[in-house]
Amino acid sequence: MTLQERLVEEMKDAMRTGQAEKLSVIRMVRASLKNREIERGKGKPLTDADVMEVILSGIKQRREAIEQFGKGGRADLVAKEEHEVAILQTFLPPPLSGDELAALVREAAAEVVAAGPKDMGKVMKAVLPRVAGRAEGGAVNAAVKRHLEGS
Repeated sequence: MTLQERLVEEMKDAMRTGQAEKLSVIRMVRASLKNREIERGKGKPLTDADVMEVILSGIKQRREAIEQFGKGGRADLVAKEEHEVAILQTFLPPPLSGDELAALVREAAAEVVAAGPKDMGKVMKAVLPRVAGRAEGGAVNAAVKRHLEGS
């Protein structure tokens, strides 16, 4: 089952069970996916990676909103956005552990023959597609930096 099919099934389930907030979040994601399909043009269907990218973008937007609402003292809106992030995260694969991330960084560094910190960009470019949706960019950056400074 593709991620888009899963979204449709979860949307139907949310309608049946009366989960209004989950339904709203899924509809927003599906609208973003439709916009992405239109941008791509006819005959070019979205892949699971594209869908994951849209979901990650939604999570990032909500985290930025959480920060702003927190500064504004709007605990009610912070809670709402945090709940939406939790809903979106159910569509992502399980996060990588620190050891798994370190192993992926070691593999990528070996593949691109990284010699030190100056090769950070090459390693990041090799690692990011492998960890899409399973690790935050900041965590990946820190893991790559640790590995390159240690080699």
